[in-house]
Amino acid sequence: MLRRRNLFQERYNHFLTELKNEILSGSLKPGEFILPENTLSEKYKISRVSVRKVLAQLVDEGLIEKIAGKGNRVKPPVEEIVRQTITLTWFSQSYEQDVLHTIIERYEKSHPYVKVDLVILPAEDYPTRLADRIERGTGPDLFFISDHHFRHLMEQDKLNVMEPYQPPKLLPDEDSYSKLFELFTVDDTLMAVPIHFSPIVICYNKDRFKESGITGEDPVSTWDDLLEVAKKCTAEPNEDGMVDEYGFCFSSSMNRWPAFILQNGGAFVSPDGRSAFATETNIEALQFCNDLIYKHQVSPIYSTSRSYLAEHLFKREKCAMMLSTYYFMNEFRGMDLNWDVLPVPKNKEKATLLLAGSLGINKYSEKVKVAQSFVDFFVGEEAQTLLKQTGCTIPVLRSVAEDDTLLDPAIHPEHYNVFIDSLKYSYSHYEVGLSNESNVIFHEELHMLWANMETAENVARRIDERINQRIDEKS
Repeated sequence: MLRRRNLFQERYNHFLTELKNEILSGSLKPGEFILPENTLSEKYKISRVSVRKVLAQLVDEGLIEKIAGKGNRVKPPVEEIVRQTITLTWFSQSYEQDVLHTIIERYEKSHPYVKVDLVILPAEDYPTRLADRIERGTGPDLFFISDHHFRHLMEQDKLNVMEPYQPPKLLPDEDSYSKLFELFTVDDTLMAVPIHFSPIVICYNKDRFKESGITGEDPVSTWDDLLEVAKKCTAEPNEDGMVDEYGFCFSSSMNRWPAFILQNGGAFVSPDGRSAFATETNIEALQFCNDLIYKHQVSPIYSTSRSYLAEHLFKREKCAMMLSTYYFMNEFRGMDLNWDVLPVPKNKEKATLLLAGSLGINKYSEKVKVAQSFVDFFVGEEAQTLLKQTGCTIPVLRSVAEDDTLLDPAIHPEHYNVFIDSLKYSYSHYEVGLSNESNVIFHEELHMLWANMETAENVARRIDERINQRIDEKS
């Protein structure tokens, strides 16, 4: 008897939740009639009495109205109606926070039954905090998650907190770029929906290039070009013996220097999954990076102490070139800085890194359908256009990302579209076998090389030893 009662309650609650979510998400629009009572009774395996009870509750809540002789239809919203609230979590260092508020306002306007509460979490340990909240039952209905965050959850076996979803109007090949979807796909299932992305590119100071006589459409197409241009843009020591303007600024960020490994035809792991970093090819790439700082002196030594010091020096016009993302370029808005972008150079082959952001849905949310409607809106033309018009971040919707009429010289670089070709030779951390755990080891060990206190060969060998030891301990 108890089991029958529980089964009834499950079916009743399922019907109530699903019908309400269809109204809140906009699947059932104002003025649209709901299915007849007998059809609903058969569909949800509950009695017509129970169906009427649910419909009566939705009438009381102001979501539907009963039309004599015709049935029940979705009621046009009124100002006094209590909106259904969904919670959206974002991380504190995101450059999209300002436009995010506008996107939420536009979504709420087109979905008058829904209110979106935005919760900002600290960037530090963001994916761990997020998963913990979801598992405790206090998590958001949907959340931002970068490819870095996604890998973290994957390595911690926490992807089970996410509800897979594929927006019907954002198909990887037809509407976007399939490579982005691969970053958030596991076993052919899309776990989170890409919303924006950025390859790593060369960002340069146009005035410094002009002053140094640097011309041509792609003046840094090879490593030799990069070095030559960096030398020309590096100032001579001043009367105090100090160089206050460098031609290039190397960055120790794991989202920057690995591009040099890939450009030299290197790899991070062997086919059997073990670390294979101490190869001649990789050591050559590391030495090239080190030589930029110490042998050729075209990059400041202190740039290795902080991952994003290169970008801050560039903003102060203390270096002519750096590797950077379209995300960080949002910081140039409103600055008196004459800058542009170029493709990354190559040595043995063309290669760069790829970063991306997505929206994930809480698997345990009672408002999954409403959350899906927000994702649909975010990857739609209106929200994606807002994203592009207000910053350099590249939208995931191809028609918007490649629409040159949306470019603003006060915001976007002249060669914004460099990203299109860069995608053809861009690789994610996951794709090249870089885990969050291995990244920590790289960061710890490479400080010795960047400080010029140890050889590239010794550092690379020690990285292999530490990573492979971790692998052996887990096997």
